[in-house]
Amino acid sequence: MNRSKLMQKIEELSMNALPALQTQIYDGWVIRFADGYTKRANSINPIYLSNENVKKKILNCEQLYFARNYMAVYKITPQAKPIILDSVLEESGYVLEGKTSVQVLNLVETGSPNETNVIKYEHLHDDWFHHFCLLSNVNDHDQTILKKMLGNIIPKTCFMLLTDESGTVSASGMGVLEDKYIGLYNIITHENFRNQGYGAKLIRNLLHWGKENGAKNAYLQVIETNAPATCLYGKLGFEEKYKYWYRIKTKE
Repeated sequence: MNRSKLMQKIEELSMNALPALQTQIYDGWVIRFADGYTKRANSINPIYLSNENVKKKILNCEQLYFARNYMAVYKITPQAKPIILDSVLEESGYVLEGKTSVQVLNLVETGSPNETNVIKYEHLHDDWFHHFCLLSNVNDHDQTILKKMLGNIIPKTCFMLLTDESGTVSASGMGVLEDKYIGLYNIITHENFRNQGYGAKLIRNLLHWGKENGAKNAYLQVIETNAPATCLYGKLGFEEKYKYWYRIKTKE
């Protein structure tokens, strides 16, 4: 698969893996709303061919977000449509934020992991959700939104917890499997268990679950400034395929 097709593929998979509460299609742009929870689910995704005047479209999209008292956010990849979009946004006062590396791993040579102290749920479960929210410090308002979003995922899912020998939850994460790709999301290790191999063990078990269920490749997204995570993913064999970033403008 060439780079252009791969980018479109993963962008589509990632939108399906975190479904917005509301979605509108506007001349090739996928406009997403989720009550303000995360930029990814509250952004304009310009991944398909566009025909209308770009400056007019930007103004129309701003009105949609500003009317809800949200920031106007674009999720930009190297093949955002039209190709001049990023520069036009910059000229229009949109600030660049959140450069993120999208990485892929072929699962052919991944082996069987240590499955001790692993708890797996194939549907959203209150136990997983409770521990993830604790580890990630998700507030009550955002928990309500996030639970709706996770409950709306259509592809096959695996929600996973890792514990230490005493049963204390040490790490949490989830995998979303669609079209032979498993996407890794919400990977987090408790601060008391970091740099002890728990994160790697969690990921290996998620990858194994994906492989057992037909996945051929895995993908993930990591913010460039997250050096520990980037190092871990590199050790596991993930390789960067492209970057995305946000262009953001607040209501004046």
